[in-house]
Amino acid sequence: MSTAPPPTGDDLVRVLATLANPHRLRVVAALARERAYVSGLARQLGISRALLQVHLRKLAAAGLVTARLELSEDGKAMNYYEVEPFVLTLTPAIIAAAVETLTVPDSGEQPGAPR
Repeated sequence: MSTAPPPTGDDLVRVLATLANPHRLRVVAALARERAYVSGLARQLGISRALLQVHLRKLAAAGLVTARLELSEDGKAMNYYEVEPFVLTLTPAIIAAAVETLTVPDSGEQPGAPR
């Protein structure tokens, strides 16, 4: 039996939107294998550090990764990232319950959205 509370609608939207990007999926997959520092992870994934940091910030904001600053042997500060353990189970019932807690307006209520 799961002890984790069901996700709120806003949590579900945030996590799914964050994972709906191939670069972020690759970052999660790489960090699932082993924790890594930004420069090494950027080289491994073949993307710039600046782009990687954008994706890492979004993953961290969604609670999917965490960072820890560590000093290397030569005294250089290095930010190591690792995946936060998570399980995402989606069923129609879970989605229906999450929708009841949404505070994010639907597309018809967003400024500039077609009506």
